Amino acid sequence: MKIEVDTHTHTCCSTHAFGTICENAAAAAKCGLRMLCMTDHTPALPDAPHLWHFKTLSRLPREIEGVKILFGAEANLLDTEGNIDLPSEIQNGLDVIVASIHIPVYMRQTSAEHTKTYLGALKNPNITILGHTGDYRFPYNIDEVTAAAAKYHKCIEINNNSCKNPKNADNYREIIAACKRNGTLVAVSSDAHTPFEIGCFDAAVNLLEEADFPPAQIANLTVERFEEFLNGIK
Repeated sequence: MKIEVDTHTHTCCSTHAFGTICENAAAAAKCGLRMLCMTDHTPALPDAPHLWHFKTLSRLPREIEGVKILFGAEANLLDTEGNIDLPSEIQNGLDVIVASIHIPVYMRQTSAEHTKTYLGALKNPNITILGHTGDYRFPYNIDEVTAAAAKYHKCIEINNNSCKNPKNADNYREIIAACKRNGTLVAVSSDAHTPFEIGCFDAAVNLLEEADFPPAQIANLTVERFEEFLNGIK
């Protein structure tokens, strides 16, 4: 399975990551990606860039090393209402928003509360993808959330970095099965924090192939399909 778009990557603007956007784009070109989403962390996390980072992304070129660049963020889910830690005017200006639960911004609650949080996020028109929902620390009603993602035309992320954790693998198997059953789109991502991880999807792809997951439901399989998906949200 050849995936052309990496939907979730970090640069050293998130200071626990190690690559510049130029280094990430060069790595993307080397491994055959055609599109790269730059999705650094948002300000509620201690080492995230300032809001000005997201306001000035437009100064970057839209193509680096022959790879198309999308401007985005990995935002923090704050509550059950779909609120994230970016002002609406910045949300409106981004191409992609991956919305995730992160400690210490969001502390562990009940499965019912985690479910409400994800359902609220899916109703936010600016959120594109629910990030690393296979995290074993935050159980939720997988069937209900994946069905809602299909309803609202949003993606559930199959996060390679998260899939590599054995504690999460069974959750991802259940998520993939539910997405297949409910006709939900998925986005396969590296969640790269170094240039060496850009375009690394092996663990995620192995789980998808194990489940005989339909390629037609992988939103970022090709650039054209991902652009069509994004246009369907706007």
